[in-house]
Amino acid sequence: MRRSTLLPATLLALGCHDEECDPDDPNSCGDGQVCEVSADGTPACFAPLLVEGRVFNLSDGEGIERARVVALDANSAPRSRVATSDTDGLYSLQVPAERDEDGAPVGTTLTLRADAAGYLTFPSGARLPFPVDTSGAVEGDDAWVLASTTTDIGLIVAPVGTGTGSIQGVADVPAAPVGILVVAEGEGRAVTAIADLDGAFTIFNLSAGDYSVRGYGQGVSYDAVPAEVSADETTEVALHLGDTATGSVSGTLQIVNAPGGSRTSVILVVEATFDEDLARGETPPGLRAAGVSSAFDIEGVPAGRYVVLAAFENDLLVRDPDTSIGGTQIQHVEVAAGGTATAEGFKITEALAVLGPGASEPEAVSASVTLSWVDDSSEDLYEVRVVDAYGNEVWSTDEASHSGDDPAVPYEGPLEPGMYYQFRATSLKDGVPISTTEDLLGVFWVPAE
Repeated sequence: MRRSTLLPATLLALGCHDEECDPDDPNSCGDGQVCEVSADGTPACFAPLLVEGRVFNLSDGEGIERARVVALDANSAPRSRVATSDTDGLYSLQVPAERDEDGAPVGTTLTLRADAAGYLTFPSGARLPFPVDTSGAVEGDDAWVLASTTTDIGLIVAPVGTGTGSIQGVADVPAAPVGILVVAEGEGRAVTAIADLDGAFTIFNLSAGDYSVRGYGQGVSYDAVPAEVSADETTEVALHLGDTATGSVSGTLQIVNAPGGSRTSVILVVEATFDEDLARGETPPGLRAAGVSSAFDIEGVPAGRYVVLAAFENDLLVRDPDTSIGGTQIQHVEVAAGGTATAEGFKITEALAVLGPGASEPEAVSASVTLSWVDDSSEDLYEVRVVDAYGNEVWSTDEASHSGDDPAVPYEGPLEPGMYYQFRATSLKDGVPISTTEDLLGVFWVPAE
C-alpha cells in the first residue's frame, strides 16, 4: 500500500543539495533525487516531492486502474507530469517544488485532476477541486510524501451511453510552458484533458465519430487536428503550435448591493465546454483576471468562442440574476486572430450565504438532508433546485417568503451512494430573480454503502 513516512527526518534534509545540477536534464542528479530550485535561487539536488493517493469508484470504493492524475496550479496549469494508477487505484505523482534552506518543499497550494475511462472527470459538474497544501509533506526514507484524504480521489461512473473511444497524443510545449487545455469537439459535445508538463494527454469517453482536437493556452495557438474515433479504440494525434496571433478580451463589471464583497475574478470558458444548467465550463490555463472591481483585460487569448464568467470563486458575490435590468446576461464573445473582443458590461451582486449542507466545502450527508441559507429580507419567493454531478436537475421546489428566520427546506430528491449534488436557492421579487447562492457552495454527497 502507501509508503511509510515514519522514518528519521534527518536522512534527506541535507541530501546532496550542494551538488550542481541542470533542471532541464532529468539525469543530472543521482540516487533517485531531482533537480529543484533552492532557497537561494540556484538549482540543486533534493529528494523528490511525491503526492500519493488512491483513485476509487465513489459508489463502491473499488480502486480504479489506469486513471490519469495530474497536479494543477491556481490557474489550472499543470504542475506535474501524469501519474497512472495501478490495479488497486494507487498512484504516486512527482511534483516539482521549490526548496527551503533545509531542503524541505516550500508550502504551496495545488489541485488534482483525474481522468479515467468510464468515469466522469474530477473535478467537473457539481464537484469542486480540493486544495492540497504541500506544506503537509512528510520526509521519508527516499522522498518527501504528501498523502491525505485530499489526495484520495473518488470518481463517479459516467452516464449510460457514454462513449468508449479515446484520443491520446502530445502537444508541443512552448519555450515558456503555460499549460494546455485540450478539447475534442464532435457529436454535439466537447470532452477535455489537460496536457502535462511534457505535453502528453488522453481524452476518454468519446463516442464513435469525427472530432476536431485543439489546444488552448494563454499566449499560444494550436492548429486544430481532425480525429476519427472508433468504439473501444484509441486514436493518436499530435498538436502543433500554429502561427495565428492571440488576442484579448476586455470589459467592465459593476458590483451592486454587495456590502460583503468588493473584488472578484473574471474567467474565460471555452464555449463548446459550457454547461448551461450549471453555468460552468473548462477554462484554459491562464485565461483569468483576478482582483477585478470594474474594468478587466485578459491577454493572450487564442482565437475562438468563449463564455465570460465572473464572481466564480467563493467571494460572497454572484452574477446578478435580475432579468428586469440590463447587464445581467451571461456574456458570449468571439475572439478573432490578434483581435480584441469586448464583453458588454455586466452586474455582480451579493450572494445568499449558504448555511448547509456545503456551507464551506462539499459535505457528506446521510438519509436526511435540510437545505438552508440566509434569508434575503426583500424577497417574496424562493426557487430551490438541485442538480447532480451529471448536471441533471433532480429535484426542485418553491419556498415562501421568510421574515425573521432563515429558510430550511427538507430535501426530498434522490440520494444515490457515491453521487454529488448541489443546491442553488434563488430569491425572487414580483417574479424576478434578485440574488442566488454562491456558484461553488451548497455541494453535498453520499458516501458509498
